[in-house]
Amino acid sequence: MERPAWAPRSIDISVPSVSRIYDHYLGGSHNFEVDREAARKAMEFLPGLPKISQANRAFMRRAVRYAVDEGVTQFLDIGSGIPTFGNVHEVAQAARPGARVVYVDHDPVAVAHSQAVLAGNPDAEVVAADLRKPQQILSSPQVAELIDLERPVALLLVAVLHFVEDADDPFAAVAELTAALAPGSLLLLTHASYEGIPLPPERAGGAVDVYKDIRNPLIMRSRDEIARFFEGYDMVEPGLVPMPHWRPDTAPEDEDPWALSGFAGVGRTA
Repeated sequence: MERPAWAPRSIDISVPSVSRIYDHYLGGSHNFEVDREAARKAMEFLPGLPKISQANRAFMRRAVRYAVDEGVTQFLDIGSGIPTFGNVHEVAQAARPGARVVYVDHDPVAVAHSQAVLAGNPDAEVVAADLRKPQQILSSPQVAELIDLERPVALLLVAVLHFVEDADDPFAAVAELTAALAPGSLLLLTHASYEGIPLPPERAGGAVDVYKDIRNPLIMRSRDEIARFFEGYDMVEPGLVPMPHWRPDTAPEDEDPWALSGFAGVGRTA
Protein backbone atom coordinates (compact mmCIF):
# COMPACT_ATOMS: atom_id res chain seq x y z
CA MET A 1 0.00 0.00 0.00
CA GLU A 2 1.46 3.35 -1.03
CA ARG A 3 1.66 5.89 1.77
CA PRO A 4 0.08 9.24 0.82
CA ALA A 5 1.92 12.44 1.64
CA TRP A 6 -0.58 13.37 4.37
CA ALA A 7 0.00 10.18 6.39
CA PRO A 8 2.71 10.51 9.09
CA ARG A 9 5.52 7.96 8.76
CA SER A 10 4.92 6.84 12.34
CA ILE A 11 1.47 5.33 11.73
CA ASP A 12 0.69 1.79 10.61
CA ILE A 13 -1.58 2.27 7.59
CA SER A 14 -2.47 -1.44 7.56
CA VAL A 15 -4.45 -1.09 10.83
CA PRO A 16 -7.93 0.53 10.88
CA SER A 17 -8.32 3.78 12.84
CA VAL A 18 -11.52 4.93 14.55
CA SER A 19 -10.97 8.55 13.46
CA ARG A 20 -10.38 7.54 9.83
CA ILE A 21 -13.45 5.27 9.85
CA TYR A 22 -15.47 8.22 11.16
CA ASP A 23 -13.95 10.39 8.43
CA HIS A 24 -15.21 7.85 5.88
CA TYR A 25 -18.75 7.90 7.37
CA LEU A 26 -18.72 11.69 6.94
CA GLY A 27 -17.64 11.44 3.30
CA GLY A 28 -14.05 12.53 3.96
CA SER A 29 -11.02 11.51 1.93
CA HIS A 30 -8.43 10.98 4.67
CA ASN A 31 -8.88 7.25 5.13
CA PHE A 32 -7.44 4.04 3.72
CA GLU A 33 -9.00 0.92 2.23
CA VAL A 34 -8.47 -0.88 5.54
CA ASP A 35 -10.63 1.80 7.23
CA ARG A 36 -13.29 1.62 4.52
CA GLU A 37 -13.40 -2.17 4.79
CA ALA A 38 -13.99 -1.95 8.55
CA ALA A 39 -16.68 0.68 7.95
CA ARG A 40 -18.40 -1.54 5.39
CA LYS A 41 -18.38 -4.47 7.84
CA ALA A 42 -19.91 -2.32 10.59
CA MET A 43 -22.52 -0.97 8.17
CA GLU A 44 -23.63 -4.50 7.34
CA PHE A 45 -25.13 -4.49 10.85
CA LEU A 46 -25.78 -0.74 11.26
CA PRO A 47 -26.37 0.72 7.79
CA GLY A 48 -27.27 4.07 9.36
CA LEU A 49 -23.79 4.77 10.75
CA PRO A 50 -23.17 7.65 8.29
CA LYS A 51 -26.48 9.25 9.35
CA ILE A 52 -25.56 8.85 13.02
CA SER A 53 -22.17 10.46 12.35
CA GLN A 54 -23.80 13.36 10.51
CA ALA A 55 -26.24 13.86 13.41
CA ASN A 56 -23.24 14.04 15.77
CA ARG A 57 -21.63 16.77 13.67
CA ALA A 58 -24.89 18.70 13.35
CA PHE A 59 -25.41 18.64 17.13
CA MET A 60 -21.83 19.82 17.66
CA ARG A 61 -22.35 22.84 15.42
CA ARG A 62 -25.62 23.80 17.12
CA ALA A 63 -24.10 23.37 20.57
CA VAL A 64 -21.04 25.47 19.70
CA ARG A 65 -23.28 28.27 18.45
CA TYR A 66 -25.28 27.98 21.68
CA ALA A 67 -22.09 28.27 23.73
CA VAL A 68 -21.04 31.43 21.87
CA ASP A 69 -24.52 32.91 22.34
CA GLU A 70 -24.09 32.23 26.08
CA GLY A 71 -20.83 34.19 26.08
CA VAL A 72 -18.47 31.18 26.16
CA THR A 73 -15.63 31.76 23.70
CA GLN A 74 -13.09 29.10 24.78
CA PHE A 75 -13.42 25.54 23.49
CA LEU A 76 -11.60 22.35 24.47
CA ASP A 77 -12.53 19.60 21.99
CA ILE A 78 -11.28 16.20 23.17
CA GLY A 79 -11.36 13.32 20.71
CA SER A 80 -11.68 15.85 17.90
CA GLY A 81 -10.74 13.48 15.08
CA ILE A 82 -9.76 14.37 11.53
CA PRO A 83 -10.77 17.90 10.50
CA THR A 84 -13.83 18.08 8.27
CA PHE A 85 -15.99 20.95 7.07
CA GLY A 86 -17.71 22.80 9.89
CA ASN A 87 -15.14 22.16 12.60
CA VAL A 88 -15.42 23.76 16.04
CA HIS A 89 -13.02 26.61 15.26
CA GLU A 90 -14.83 27.42 12.02
CA VAL A 91 -18.24 27.56 13.71
CA ALA A 92 -17.04 29.39 16.83
CA GLN A 93 -14.82 31.92 15.07
CA ALA A 94 -17.49 32.67 12.47
CA ALA A 95 -19.89 33.49 15.30
CA ARG A 96 -17.29 35.25 17.48
CA PRO A 97 -13.97 36.27 15.89
CA GLY A 98 -11.17 35.61 18.35
CA ALA A 99 -12.86 32.57 19.92
CA ARG A 100 -10.14 30.17 21.05
CA VAL A 101 -10.11 26.44 20.35
CA VAL A 102 -7.80 23.64 21.44
CA TYR A 103 -8.31 20.27 19.79
CA VAL A 104 -7.12 17.07 21.48
CA ASP A 105 -6.66 13.65 19.90
CA HIS A 106 -4.34 10.67 20.33
CA ASP A 107 -4.51 9.62 16.65
CA PRO A 108 -1.35 10.85 14.85
CA VAL A 109 -3.29 11.31 11.59
CA ALA A 110 -5.91 13.48 13.29
CA VAL A 111 -3.18 15.55 14.97
CA ALA A 112 -1.16 15.96 11.76
CA HIS A 113 -4.22 17.09 9.81
CA SER A 114 -5.32 19.46 12.52
CA GLN A 115 -1.87 21.06 12.51
CA ALA A 116 -2.10 21.56 8.75
CA VAL A 117 -5.64 22.97 8.88
CA LEU A 118 -4.82 25.33 11.77
CA ALA A 119 -1.56 26.68 10.35
CA GLY A 120 -1.72 30.47 10.50
CA ASN A 121 -4.68 30.52 12.91
CA PRO A 122 -3.38 32.14 16.14
CA ASP A 123 -6.52 31.23 18.07
CA ALA A 124 -6.58 27.46 17.50
CA GLU A 125 -4.15 24.67 18.38
CA VAL A 126 -3.99 20.88 18.64
CA VAL A 127 -2.63 18.66 21.42
CA ALA A 128 -1.54 15.05 21.00
CA ALA A 129 -2.99 13.57 24.20
CA ASP A 130 -5.44 11.02 25.56
CA LEU A 131 -8.79 11.65 27.25
CA ARG A 132 -7.87 8.99 29.81
CA LYS A 133 -5.02 11.23 31.05
CA PRO A 134 -6.70 14.57 31.86
CA GLN A 135 -3.62 16.15 33.42
CA GLN A 136 -1.68 15.50 30.23
CA ILE A 137 -4.25 17.69 28.48
CA LEU A 138 -4.68 20.35 31.15
CA SER A 139 -0.95 20.86 31.61
CA SER A 140 -0.15 21.04 27.90
CA PRO A 141 1.52 24.22 26.55
CA GLN A 142 -1.30 24.66 24.03
CA VAL A 143 -3.97 24.79 26.75
CA ALA A 144 -1.80 27.11 28.83
CA GLU A 145 -1.40 29.45 25.87
CA LEU A 146 -4.98 29.59 24.60
CA ILE A 147 -7.34 28.57 27.41
CA ASP A 148 -7.87 30.65 30.55
CA LEU A 149 -9.22 28.12 33.05
CA GLU A 150 -10.33 30.97 35.30
CA ARG A 151 -13.02 31.79 32.71
CA PRO A 152 -15.82 29.55 31.38
CA VAL A 153 -14.81 26.88 28.87
CA ALA A 154 -16.92 24.70 26.58
CA LEU A 155 -15.65 21.13 26.98
CA LEU A 156 -16.58 18.99 23.98
CA LEU A 157 -16.74 15.21 24.33
CA VAL A 158 -18.53 14.40 21.09
CA ALA A 159 -18.58 10.75 19.97
CA VAL A 160 -15.52 9.87 22.07
CA LEU A 161 -16.61 8.52 25.46
CA HIS A 162 -18.13 5.40 23.90
CA PHE A 163 -14.57 4.39 22.95
CA VAL A 164 -13.42 4.45 26.59
CA GLU A 165 -14.02 1.20 28.44
CA ASP A 166 -15.35 1.09 31.99
CA ALA A 167 -12.00 -0.36 33.11
CA ASP A 168 -10.40 2.98 32.16
CA ASP A 169 -13.01 4.85 34.27
CA PRO A 170 -14.24 7.51 31.84
CA PHE A 171 -16.45 8.95 34.60
CA ALA A 172 -13.38 9.80 36.68
CA ALA A 173 -11.68 11.36 33.65
CA VAL A 174 -14.68 13.60 32.97
CA ALA A 175 -14.93 14.52 36.67
CA GLU A 176 -11.23 15.48 36.69
CA LEU A 177 -11.68 17.69 33.64
CA THR A 178 -14.81 19.23 35.15
CA ALA A 179 -12.98 20.05 38.39
CA ALA A 180 -10.52 22.19 36.40
CA LEU A 181 -13.26 24.32 34.79
CA ALA A 182 -14.55 27.68 35.99
CA PRO A 183 -18.21 28.18 37.01
CA GLY A 184 -20.39 28.77 33.97
CA SER A 185 -18.46 26.25 31.86
CA LEU A 186 -20.34 23.92 29.53
CA LEU A 187 -20.10 20.20 28.76
CA LEU A 188 -21.16 19.32 25.19
CA LEU A 189 -21.52 15.55 24.88
CA THR A 190 -22.80 12.81 22.60
CA HIS A 191 -22.67 9.08 23.24
CA ALA A 192 -23.70 5.90 21.40
CA SER A 193 -26.44 3.72 22.85
CA TYR A 194 -28.60 0.78 21.83
CA GLU A 195 -31.55 2.98 22.80
CA GLY A 196 -33.06 4.61 19.73
CA ILE A 197 -31.42 2.34 17.15
CA PRO A 198 -34.15 1.11 14.76
CA LEU A 199 -32.91 -2.49 14.99
CA PRO A 200 -32.86 -5.17 17.69
CA PRO A 201 -29.80 -4.81 20.00
CA GLU A 202 -28.51 -8.24 18.99
CA ARG A 203 -28.36 -7.08 15.37
CA ALA A 204 -26.66 -3.80 16.27
CA GLY A 205 -24.24 -5.82 18.39
CA GLY A 206 -22.64 -7.07 15.18
CA ALA A 207 -21.23 -3.58 14.56
CA VAL A 208 -19.94 -3.47 18.13
CA ASP A 209 -18.09 -6.73 17.40
CA VAL A 210 -16.43 -5.14 14.35
CA TYR A 211 -14.98 -2.39 16.54
CA LYS A 212 -13.87 -4.99 19.08
CA ASP A 213 -12.08 -6.87 16.31
CA ILE A 214 -10.04 -3.77 15.40
CA ARG A 215 -9.15 -3.30 19.10
CA ASN A 216 -11.27 -0.17 19.54
CA PRO A 217 -14.20 -1.44 21.61
CA LEU A 218 -17.45 0.50 21.16
CA ILE A 219 -19.22 0.76 24.52
CA MET A 220 -22.98 1.19 24.15
CA ARG A 221 -24.18 2.77 27.40
CA SER A 222 -27.76 3.35 28.52
CA ARG A 223 -29.28 6.81 28.84
CA ASP A 224 -28.98 6.57 32.65
CA GLU A 225 -25.30 5.64 32.40
CA ILE A 226 -24.62 8.51 29.99
CA ALA A 227 -26.40 10.92 32.35
CA ARG A 228 -23.74 10.14 34.98
CA PHE A 229 -21.18 12.08 32.92
CA PHE A 230 -23.16 15.23 33.76
CA GLU A 231 -22.66 14.97 37.52
CA GLY A 232 -21.71 18.45 38.69
CA TYR A 233 -23.58 20.10 35.83
CA ASP A 234 -27.07 21.56 35.52
CA MET A 235 -28.64 20.25 32.33
CA VAL A 236 -29.52 22.80 29.68
CA GLU A 237 -32.97 22.36 28.16
CA PRO A 238 -34.12 20.06 26.60
CA GLY A 239 -31.81 17.77 28.62
CA LEU A 240 -30.25 14.51 27.46
CA VAL A 241 -32.12 13.64 24.26
CA PRO A 242 -31.65 12.00 20.85
CA MET A 243 -29.22 14.17 18.89
CA PRO A 244 -31.70 15.76 16.43
CA HIS A 245 -33.96 16.76 19.35
CA TRP A 246 -31.38 19.06 20.94
CA ARG A 247 -32.44 22.59 19.91
CA PRO A 248 -33.00 21.58 16.28
CA ASP A 249 -32.75 23.93 13.32
CA THR A 250 -35.42 21.90 11.48
CA ALA A 251 -38.31 19.74 12.63
CA PRO A 252 -36.77 16.59 14.18
CA GLU A 253 -39.61 14.46 12.87
CA ASP A 254 -38.15 15.07 9.40
CA GLU A 255 -34.89 13.37 10.43
CA ASP A 256 -33.80 9.96 9.23
CA PRO A 257 -34.71 7.43 11.98
CA TRP A 258 -31.04 6.43 12.25
CA ALA A 259 -30.15 9.94 13.42
CA LEU A 260 -32.15 9.27 16.60
CA SER A 261 -29.61 6.66 17.75
CA GLY A 262 -27.68 7.65 20.86
CA PHE A 263 -27.94 10.75 23.01
CA ALA A 264 -26.74 14.35 23.18
CA GLY A 265 -26.80 16.95 25.91
CA VAL A 266 -25.28 20.13 27.26
CA GLY A 267 -24.65 20.85 30.93
CA ARG A 268 -23.50 24.00 32.76
CA THR A 269 -21.37 24.15 35.90
CA ALA A 270 -22.80 26.16 38.76
